[in-house]
Amino acid sequence: MRVRTRSSAIIGTICLVTSLALTTASADEPAAARQARITLTNVATAKNPTAGAAGPGGRLWIAERAGTVRVLGDQGLGRPVLDISAETTTDGERGLLGIAFDRRYAHFYISYTNLEGTSTVDEFAVRGGKIQPHTRRTVLTQAQPYANHNGGDIKFGPDGYLYIALGDGGSGGDPHGNGQNLGTLLGKLLRIDPRGGTPYAIPADNPFVNTPGARGEIWSYGLRNPWRFSFDAGTGDLLIGDVGQNDWEEIDWAPASSKGGENYGWGQMEGTHPFRGGTEPANHVPPVHEYDRGNFGCSVTGGYVYRGKAIPALKGQYVFSDYCDGTIRSLRLKNGKVTAVNDLGVNGGEVISFAQGGRGELYVFAIGGSVLRVDPAARP
Repeated sequence: MRVRTRSSAIIGTICLVTSLALTTASADEPAAARQARITLTNVATAKNPTAGAAGPGGRLWIAERAGTVRVLGDQGLGRPVLDISAETTTDGERGLLGIAFDRRYAHFYISYTNLEGTSTVDEFAVRGGKIQPHTRRTVLTQAQPYANHNGGDIKFGPDGYLYIALGDGGSGGDPHGNGQNLGTLLGKLLRIDPRGGTPYAIPADNPFVNTPGARGEIWSYGLRNPWRFSFDAGTGDLLIGDVGQNDWEEIDWAPASSKGGENYGWGQMEGTHPFRGGTEPANHVPPVHEYDRGNFGCSVTGGYVYRGKAIPALKGQYVFSDYCDGTIRSLRLKNGKVTAVNDLGVNGGEVISFAQGGRGELYVFAIGGSVLRVDPAARP
């Protein structure tokens, strides 16, 4: 979530992003893959949509910041299937920030900040495609010292575990050093088994389980405000859009074979650049892509690797945007290296999030309410 202040490095004026010259297409890359043509089709209007998840029957469930969840049907969005608006607030960057289903659609998870600002993940049982309110239980909480940098995205990985993204706690410049501190959950990507214990279990193969003083829930660290992460449905690779502080926005990547433990550098590094005289950690994993704010981009919005069928030329490319710029772009990656950065030629407005439908097609959410489906553009 963003607020309209430059110091919080979240949103600014709508503008052009990215130095495309930093990466160019490799000579052996198929021409069609570099020339995907798309259009954005408005399929619904939500109230400040923040996250989406494919649910039972392939329907897209959409979280609205104030605390409601609605399902996208053939006639648009239905009435709320869940309403926690009395339990959260939209102050700062707070609200309902993430939703996820487990593999069998047997449980539904929400990630939100409660009235005290504490990051909270709750679970509901799902029966017959419907949430069972009486089964609600709290899985995980984390106090937040400030009202910004909550992160809040949640996803189930290919391994069946729940991953939770938390920002560094807020303010600016990571004043508490949370990004590099393995003793706190802030500034981290977590990995837990929500059904394996009370209230959850920590997988035995998490990277810091046996590290003295470290939180076993941590999968990777050195994150400032991970604003949308996803797993490639084709390869299992992990991609994270991490919002920068002053100058650089970044996208981080880890292969499906990763054992975790990646250090993405914050608050010693902002992208590949030392932050305020910081020293690059010896185990720093640099981003696969970064762009500066010289062209006025201000806040990366991470997306998904496209695995749908409607746009063959886009298959395998990572689709993302920037809140201030709104241009929809894609990265083509090979073995963890970016071989092309593509401007897909459309603008989604103030892009706050992406969602992946049940058949792999992508949706773009603008904070003003637009729910846009990524469709193939008509040939001229």
